[in-house]
Amino acid sequence: MRAQRRMWTTAAVTTAAVAGVLVFQGVTGTSGPDRDGRAADAKSAPVKPDVHRTALKTSSDGDSASLARRDTEPFSLLGVTWTDPAARVTGSVEARTRSAATGEWTGWLPLDTEIDGRTETGRSGVRGTTEPRWVGPSDGVEVRVLAGDGARAGLPEGLRLDTVDPGGVTTPLAAEPAAFRVEETPSEEPTPGEEPPVTPPSEEPVEEPTGEPSPTPATETPAPPSPTPSTEPPTPSASPTTPTASPSPTLPPAPPSTVPQPPIVSRAAWKADESLSTEAPDYLDQVKAVFVHHTAQTNAYSCADSAAIVRGLHTYHVQSNGWKDLGYNFIVDKCGTVFEGRKGGVDRPVMGAHTYGFNRDTAGIAVIGMYTDTSAATAATTSVARVAAWKLGQYKADPAGSVQLTAGANGNNMDHKKFVAGGQYAFPRISGHRDGFATECPGLSLYRQLPAIRSLAAGPVTGLTIASVTGADASGSTYYTRSKITVGWKATTPSAFVKSYELLVGGKPVATVKGNVTSAPATLAAGKHSVQVRATHQSGKTSLSPVATVVADTAPPVFSTKPALTLRTGTVNSTAVPLTLMWKATDAASLKEVRLTAPVAKTYGPTTGSSSHTAKPAKATAWKMTAYDRAGNTAAASVTGTPVILQESAAKKSGTWTTKSSGSYLGGKSYSSSTKGAALTWTFTGRSASWVVSRAATSGQAYVYVDGKKAATVDLKSSTTKYRQAIWTKSWSSSAKHTVKIVVVGTKGRPALTTDGLVYLK
Repeated sequence: MRAQRRMWTTAAVTTAAVAGVLVFQGVTGTSGPDRDGRAADAKSAPVKPDVHRTALKTSSDGDSASLARRDTEPFSLLGVTWTDPAARVTGSVEARTRSAATGEWTGWLPLDTEIDGRTETGRSGVRGTTEPRWVGPSDGVEVRVLAGDGARAGLPEGLRLDTVDPGGVTTPLAAEPAAFRVEETPSEEPTPGEEPPVTPPSEEPVEEPTGEPSPTPATETPAPPSPTPSTEPPTPSASPTTPTASPSPTLPPAPPSTVPQPPIVSRAAWKADESLSTEAPDYLDQVKAVFVHHTAQTNAYSCADSAAIVRGLHTYHVQSNGWKDLGYNFIVDKCGTVFEGRKGGVDRPVMGAHTYGFNRDTAGIAVIGMYTDTSAATAATTSVARVAAWKLGQYKADPAGSVQLTAGANGNNMDHKKFVAGGQYAFPRISGHRDGFATECPGLSLYRQLPAIRSLAAGPVTGLTIASVTGADASGSTYYTRSKITVGWKATTPSAFVKSYELLVGGKPVATVKGNVTSAPATLAAGKHSVQVRATHQSGKTSLSPVATVVADTAPPVFSTKPALTLRTGTVNSTAVPLTLMWKATDAASLKEVRLTAPVAKTYGPTTGSSSHTAKPAKATAWKMTAYDRAGNTAAASVTGTPVILQESAAKKSGTWTTKSSGSYLGGKSYSSSTKGAALTWTFTGRSASWVVSRAATSGQAYVYVDGKKAATVDLKSSTTKYRQAIWTKSWSSSAKHTVKIVVVGTKGRPALTTDGLVYLK
């Protein structure tokens, strides 16, 4: 039968998403303030984790080991450990688990074997280990271990599975990416006697000198304590300036940082069981560099379970690895929440156990997740940069700089760079675990994000640009306003790293706001101004946005040519006479548009000076216009005109003309003549005139005289028949009395012309 779940009674842990991080509330302890700096609630209690250990069965040839599929006590995190912390599994370690919620088994999940157990070697009970893996609430497990091809030493001795129930309520793990799933193989039957009792590490182990491991491997039975409290080989006396771990538990002062401390969830807040870590922390003289790691080997966890994952890591590091406490100084989840790691005070230079050979003068920040192929979320990398900048800022170190570190042990890194104990080596102030040890950690994708993390931590603010100028109108790269504006900006650097923004006008600050504010107002005097934003990074470095040109303008535009009306060619009828509206508007700064508001609404660009319209005959129509400049200043102008239709019968006739009737003619009638020299004369008082005719393929030509002078020869011929066509127009600058006379030319083969009258504008 499936093992029955054992439940711990715990205080509720509630989570709330605030600015991209999770806040853990209602939790207590004695390790320090919670993430908001408040003392933890003394009524709550830490969560007691539960660990179960099961020995693996090794094959007769020593090349494989396994644990048959079985029911287990509840757990959410697991790992495989072995006796000698210096030994390595050169092959693969895989496990698959059964979900306590669904009863379904996962595929084979790889367990990272690149972690080095010697990080705190010399301590009683320190073991070699895989990276622990978070699997979510589970109640069944199966394990298989294979030695690598050509592995002469086979598998290390003392292989066992450690499962951890971190306590509290946890959620089932989401489906892993396909890359993590391996085709299942039939499991072996359980073998009696596979779970012998294992002696846990001493509750109060004493550290011994580190360095190259002793030829005699460590055992699970605690060894007598060594008199030298160190976690790495002593630094040679030839380097007297190299800081060493403090020999006493006296709490060192917490130096102030050059940048603000980010929110940190305290050990009390994530309910650390402090009975697991009873030894006093070791302190360094300073923190020169930060190493970035990844852990827990899954990205499918819920951030609501991050505190439980941290408890699981703490328990695994102490009770499975045999370390004195959680190895990392800080843990960051994918939502950006920062957790206090190894105890001793987040603002103190606590010596951790995270990078073999380089634990001295450094701090370790681990991101929960697997980042070999997947980039860490922005929230996580932002928090890593904030913690690193704050920690290094306590010692006036530039996060973008480099530093010489003293190797505490022989070794090499992922790039095959060799380290000799006591030697000095250059490292970026923010390095990846793989820079100091031969491991994929923190995963290639996260490692490639380190330059961006350094840039965030060190400054200056990047990607700063003006995004908007409210209260102004843009034309190209120039803005126009009457006086008051609000400038908005944006930056690629998160606001958490920005100390302040300043709005500059003509190079001088006119407004200063906090780093989480992205706009500010300004009042400008008339004239042309250069506007910029200056950002101050928390490091003190400044950066400037590109310049925006803003013109303050209070002068209205002008109509240099007042609106005017003229008749135009086109079709005339009893309700619409074609005409043209003309104008010219200008502005000293920048004209934006001209709007026609009556008798119809139209908007025209700044360079447009005319527009075609129609007007109802015999009716005075006002044409109203408003010019707008870019600053919002306006000017108005108007013109009124009345189109008048003079029928052909109103003309003075000479020669022979016949009357034609049709509904297609104005008024139903028209005059037609084929007699050369026949003429019609209209007299009127107005400012524009147009002659209206009918046109066809047989239509002839006419001479047009204006005020006694020949003005044009007009050909009425058209391939298609057209009626009421204004075929010729004439306009004057002002209204006056005029005569228009048309004379039949008598064109050969098509002498006839038909006129429908004259239209004039008054």
